[in-house]
Amino acid sequence: MNRIKEVLNEQGRKQAWLAEKLGKSYVVVTNYCNNKSQPTIETLREIAFLLDVDVTELLVPTKIKS
Repeated sequence: MNRIKEVLNEQGRKQAWLAEKLGKSYVVVTNYCNNKSQPTIETLREIAFLLDVDVTELLVPTKIKS
């Protein structure tokens, strides 16, 4: 799962903006944001670059630290 939607909201950006910057359709980006599909590692890195965040900020942790 990813946090793309949350990071976009934190930055006041829209999914349409991200779709345009990525050169992907709005539907594809919406599916990423709603966790209906996941971007490739390369696309995730590009999203992180566009949002100026570390790629790890876009990911939901899989293990809880104790």
